[in-house]
Parts: sequence; structure tokens; C-alpha cells
Amino acid sequence: MNAATRLHEAGQSLWLDNITRNLLTSGQLARYIAEAAVTGLTSNPSIYDKAITGSGDYDEQARQLAAKGLDEEALFFELALDDLTKAAGLFEPVWDTTGGVDGWVSLEVSPRLAHDTKKTVDEAKALHQKADTPNLFIKVPGTREGLPAIEELTFEGVPVNVTLLFSAQQYQDVVGAYLDGLERRKAAGLELNVPSVASLFVSRWDHATMDHLPAELKDVLGIAVAKQTYRSYRETLASKRWAKLAAEGARPQRLLFASTGTKDSAKPDTYYIEALVAPQTINTIPPATIEAFVDHGKLGEFLPVDGGDADQVIAKVTAAGIDVPALAAKLQSDGAASFVRAWEDLMRSIKSKTAALAGTAP
Repeated sequence: MNAATRLHEAGQSLWLDNITRNLLTSGQLARYIAEAAVTGLTSNPSIYDKAITGSGDYDEQARQLAAKGLDEEALFFELALDDLTKAAGLFEPVWDTTGGVDGWVSLEVSPRLAHDTKKTVDEAKALHQKADTPNLFIKVPGTREGLPAIEELTFEGVPVNVTLLFSAQQYQDVVGAYLDGLERRKAAGLELNVPSVASLFVSRWDHATMDHLPAELKDVLGIAVAKQTYRSYRETLASKRWAKLAAEGARPQRLLFASTGTKDSAKPDTYYIEALVAPQTINTIPPATIEAFVDHGKLGEFLPVDGGDADQVIAKVTAAGIDVPALAAKLQSDGAASFVRAWEDLMRSIKSKTAALAGTAP
């Protein structure tokens, strides 16, 4: 039994942080499901930019869609939904077996909408309806403007993967919005089974502070933040507020650890996977990290429910000159901006490719 299977049996879900058409057609995703206990998948604009521009796999469909007069955004969503509904089909047995706990794929709303609540809600609802796939999450950023969108989408029954979270406080704000949405559904007499996940980005903390901390504090801040957030997650699940909703059929908004590929070459390639073992959570992992973990990974100790040494580590980081709350806000803002840049790159790539396919200059 490899480490990925042991991690799955320990109660943590492994989701692939990648999507390409070749992943589907080559059988690689099916192999990840069968051999690496992969039970879900996420996508983002950067992943799709590489997938679409890095191969000819999308050319014929893109040519046909462009001939219908679709603009770049509409064309992209058609390509992405084609991939993701096929991937959702591969995960459907997992989704059925786990009662909808696992077996999910995720599609992001346009990052251009990160600070526009109404347009985020409108596009998320439209994508959810268009996909017509029960095991597809719509990704919405956990920005200030995203919070009311998360509440509204939860109320309307749209499964949401909240992205771009960087701290326990940001997580608490998001889970509060999720619970608000569920409580509105309860008051309206609606059923409460509206799945959701909250995605905490981990390694970006360490990448951002790598040149600003002494050696003994490098590559520990992201894990400390994850421990604090996991404590908040478990406190939420133990709260009276949650118990009332759970008794009516609600399911937890699962905590998801994102950005868990190792960026520091001095650390093992399985560093964050081994450090973030926790039941009732998810870890999204790029393909190279999954393969490394299957090959030589080990299960670390479970994350402590009480946060362990997280507060002490963050106190030391603060004493070393890092304003942790301010950096959390900056990482979220920078993350939203980087997603916009990736989206604009993707739109330019699609425009250029479709023009070339049509035999005209972009």
C-alpha cells in the first residue's frame, strides 16, 4: 500500500491540482484514481493557460466554437466545462460511494469579478446551471466582496469552493458566510445539504518570507498558519451553531489545503503533504508531488486539534519582523491580482490561437 492510499485511509482526501485534455484521454486521471487514491480535481486559469496553449488538444473544438462567434471568455468556459464534466464522470463512482463528500471537480468564475459581488453570484449561478453536473464546485475567492457572494450562493444551493484564503481569520469569515447561507435556507424551509470547501493556501507564506526570516524560521510559517486554521475548523465543527445545522442535515464546509507543492529546493518534494495530515480535510496536489508522494512519501503526525505550537511559531515570526495579519491580507490581494493576470494571459492565448487556427492575424 503506497503513502497516498494510506493517507486516504487516514481520512484525508487527495485532489489533483491539474486538468488537461490529455490527462483525460490518455487514461492518466483514471490511473491516479485507481493507484494514488485521488478523489477529486481542481483547476485554475494558470493551469488552463498551459493546457490550451501547450498542446493542440483543444484546437479543433476551439476552431468550431470561434466559428460560432463566441468571445474568448465564452469559448474558454465551453472548453473547460467539456473537460470538467468528463472528469466529473470519472469521479462519479467516488461521489456516489462517499455520498457526495468526495468526487468533486472545480471551475473558477472569472477572476475579473473578484471584487464584484453581484457579477460573481450571477456568473457562478450561470456556470453551475450550464454544467448541469452534481459534483462540480464553482470556485469563488474569499475576498471581502466574495463573502456576501458565498452566503448568497450557499442560500441558492450552489456548491462553492472558496479560494484564496491565507489565515484562520479569513477562514472564519468564510465559514461564517457559509453558515449564514445555511441558516437562511433553514429559515426558508429548504434542505441544508449544500456542499462547500474552504481552500487555505499554504506554501505561498514561506515563499513570501523566504528572504526575510532566519534559517530556523524558514518554511515553518505556512504550516503554522495551517495549524491555526485547522484549529478554527475543528472549533467550528464542535460549536453549538454548527450542531444545530448538522442536526437538520447540513454537512461541513471541509477545509482544503492548497498550494502544497514544495517551492524551496532545500525541502523534500513531499514536505507539505507529510506535514498537513488531518482527517476530514483535503489536500490538493500537483501531479509531480502526487507521483513523488506515491513513490517515497511518508505519513507525518496528524495536525493537532488545538493548534499545537502554531501560536508560538507565529509569535517568533512576528518578533523577527513579519506582520502576519498584514501579510495575510497582502497575499490574498496579490493572489487575486495574479489570478487576473493569468486570466488575461489565458484570454490573449485563446484569441491568438483561434486567430491562427482561422488563418488570420490575431
